[in-house]
Amino acid sequence: MLSTAMIVAVIAAFALAAAPTPAKPPALVDVGPARQALLKLHPDEQMRFETGLRQVQALWLPHDGDKNALRDFAVLHFATAENGHVLFQRLERALEQIDGHFLEIGRELRAPTELDLPEFNPTIPVDDVFAGWDPAAHVLDDLFDNKLAFIVLLNFPVLTLAQRTEPADVDVGGGDGHSISYQRLPSRDDHIVGKLTDRFTRRVPAAVNARAATVAAAADRYIANYNLWMHHVLDERGQRVFPSGKRLISHWNLRDELKAQYANGADGLNRQRTIVKVMERIVTQTIPAAVIDSPWFDYNPFTNKVTLSTTSEKPAPAKLPSTSVAELTSTTNRYQQLLDQFHAAKAADVFSPTMPTAIQRSFELNRALPEKRVEQLFLDVLTSPLVPQVAAEIRTRLGRPLEPQDLWFDGFKARASIKETELDAITKKKYPTADAFKKDIPRILRDLGFAKDTAQWLADRIVVDPARGAGHALQSARRGDLPHLRTRVEADGMDYKGYNIAVHELGHNVEQLFSLYKIDSTLLAGVPNNAFTEAIAFVFQARDLELLGIKPAAADLKRAHDETVLNDFWSTWEIAGVALVDVAVWHWMYEHPTATPTHLRDATVRIAGDIWKKHYAPVLGGVDSKGVATPLLGIYSHMIAYPLYLSDYPLGHLISLQIEEQVARATSSTASRKTTLGAEIERMCIQGAVPPDVWMRGASGDVVSAQPLLRATEKALTALSAASPSKR
Repeated sequence: MLSTAMIVAVIAAFALAAAPTPAKPPALVDVGPARQALLKLHPDEQMRFETGLRQVQALWLPHDGDKNALRDFAVLHFATAENGHVLFQRLERALEQIDGHFLEIGRELRAPTELDLPEFNPTIPVDDVFAGWDPAAHVLDDLFDNKLAFIVLLNFPVLTLAQRTEPADVDVGGGDGHSISYQRLPSRDDHIVGKLTDRFTRRVPAAVNARAATVAAAADRYIANYNLWMHHVLDERGQRVFPSGKRLISHWNLRDELKAQYANGADGLNRQRTIVKVMERIVTQTIPAAVIDSPWFDYNPFTNKVTLSTTSEKPAPAKLPSTSVAELTSTTNRYQQLLDQFHAAKAADVFSPTMPTAIQRSFELNRALPEKRVEQLFLDVLTSPLVPQVAAEIRTRLGRPLEPQDLWFDGFKARASIKETELDAITKKKYPTADAFKKDIPRILRDLGFAKDTAQWLADRIVVDPARGAGHALQSARRGDLPHLRTRVEADGMDYKGYNIAVHELGHNVEQLFSLYKIDSTLLAGVPNNAFTEAIAFVFQARDLELLGIKPAAADLKRAHDETVLNDFWSTWEIAGVALVDVAVWHWMYEHPTATPTHLRDATVRIAGDIWKKHYAPVLGGVDSKGVATPLLGIYSHMIAYPLYLSDYPLGHLISLQIEEQVARATSSTASRKTTLGAEIERMCIQGAVPPDVWMRGASGDVVSAQPLLRATEKALTALSAASPSKR
């Protein structure tokens, strides 16, 4: 909680902080009368109110009032340094309630479209209307119109990322009339004040926010319904190769099914190649629309032929799509969804003068990391000489040249040697319902190393829901509300894919609880950006088999650790290229704002192919005789439903390795690794949403970097080579 002294220190140090300015500023309101009135009332606080007036002036519009209205507002709402902490407390409390309750309302309105529950089946058209409505769309407008936003800007400085993270030279007057300078280091209070004012540096109209919410909901529904019934997907010979009842959502389940096939030898390789062809058809949008979420047609992705199935797994509806060319022709709907997301985001650009593109806001505002720095982190991995070395290890294990599907090689994990059907049998028996997983959370958390009382405290505050889509974790935004864990639970229970996702989402929920309920200021609730919560989720997910009781013998622990490192490296290498495609496509859309869905489809396929040729073809092939590369890097559904999110995954892998290293260091002198794991996760999470490097220094003593992963990978390769020299 900010004290009076802390508020004075923050404001004094940044009295000259740059005020936000609109892209097309109106004639600025005259602040002269307000300045004179405040100078008369508070002559000792001129530095503070001058900063506040500049910030208010930049966003004050004609309908907010004339210069006299501004004067009256400033006189009434300027808080002296002595009373500033009281104002801060009121704002902090109110904003927590505003954010929290609106989040709850939106969650409940979307429930029929997001949850697979009897009361929501089937969905009806009005469900889509509620899901596309953002009740909070008008909040920012309201907070400016009722002047609450201006109260914040009048009394607290807008701080740049540099001001929150870099030392600043401060001049103060000396007793003999000479200036005295000292270097002030950013403090936690700077981060808190920065979070308070961040939300009011842009004045985006409600209509723009509402449109973005509607478009996002539509894209999310599009992806949630993008399922393939695999029993009806045929291989190159036209044979059925997948079991009945397997319904996989793109891309998540398709990718995970591909990974699972490494345990199935030649048959698995055939299935992998079939899945790859399906993925390519999805990216190029040459997949017939009639086969999406349809168990009534058989589909050969190699020939792109569709026939009416004789083994339908569900009763046919009254009217099936015909098999005419017109009915079966694929569409560019995937890219229409993406274009809609782009135009909705672009509409906010004019109201974001300091960050005038969605790309810049994604990196500098949402991640607090510049795009170029993030790109370089990814290139550090993509161009590492370790890539061909790890590829050689994989090639040795597979006993064949690598192919495009080996982008998702899963053989470094213990589960790669276990058939997915065996894992499905375990998880379906253990978790027949979402509630069964909920009841097991206390045990899971204890096994992960959380103290018994902490594990129960966390478990009591996590709601588990069966999801229509692949699953996600939905945080709460006020104390008193609860985060929700969503994962897919089929009629016969939670399969391994659903369980693996559930363990990942549990990591998110644990972070969300610690960083809301145990934080010193709710303005810092959360973590620096999504990559950090992904990193914590990866730490949980990496232990999913261990939580099922499947663990290596004590003698194999070192090898298991080394293989986990190689898996992390390969996963980071894979998703780094996907993230580059995601960002490059957005740059292309900004360069071609009038593009059609067809233009965007062709550009995405080309961009994905170009990045594949540069970073993946040398080890995985995937380029045909005409020089055309596979577009596999464009398969991720995040590109459509969660714009510009994908960079958080490779960042998350890098951060998770740094977290794992810290846990290892912290436990090196203790008997139980797991006991300290829980304590370390809690210690890291309660730092809150401070800038990334500040968080990472507090967590592990270093900034966000790819070097720990590269060092660990090199050591793991050396250790595995020494253990099995005959294989080299």
